[in-house]
Amino acid sequence: MKRNATAQWQGSVKEGKGSLTSQSTTLNNTQYSFHSRFEDGVGTNPEELVAAAHAGCFTMQLSAFLTEDGFTVENIQTKCDINLVTGSIVSSHLTIEAKIPEISDEDFQALVTKAEKNCPISKLLNTEITSTATLV
Repeated sequence: MKRNATAQWQGSVKEGKGSLTSQSTTLNNTQYSFHSRFEDGVGTNPEELVAAAHAGCFTMQLSAFLTEDGFTVENIQTKCDINLVTGSIVSSHLTIEAKIPEISDEDFQALVTKAEKNCPISKLLNTEITSTATLV
């Protein structure tokens, strides 16, 4: 399987602007700029997209591991915080809240760690990955 996205940029890094389009067109000429990346400008930015990819990938991987072990997944919500420092992503932190009936916290935490290490986006990132997981 291969997926793709296209970035276009016009102008200098600070005054220019760009757009992103994904193969599925979920992103369709979605704007991004220096201001949306480093300030409070309108549009998305690469770090936000990495955070979305990591949260989504991890959540699906955790669901798969829970299901494989015979648990019913009622709900998993994952927030991902990407930390960009001096031009490098230095960490990705996942905050998970899940409703999984009849699972012990010990078993849940073990599966969270397993998903954290095995989701394809975690494997892609060359950075510190941490998590905080809570059963609700």
